[in-house]
Amino acid sequence: MSNGKDKKKYITDSEKRKIAVQLDIKTYKKIEEVLENYGLVQLIKESSKEDSFKVQEAKEYYNKLSKKA
Repeated sequence: MSNGKDKKKYITDSEKRKIAVQLDIKTYKKIEEVLENYGLVQLIKESSKEDSFKVQEAKEYYNKLSKKA
């Protein structure tokens, strides 16, 4: 259940075990952004020097990723 601070609700099965979480859109969007940024950082870390982007290329690539979502 949700309290004043918590913006999530748990979905439970017939035995009251938590099986899912329902979030408000604002919270979901924040989580989504954090995960996208984390994924981008991991991609950058894995890339070799030859595969690195210039700043403008990186911005364009990131914008393309954002538009696909």
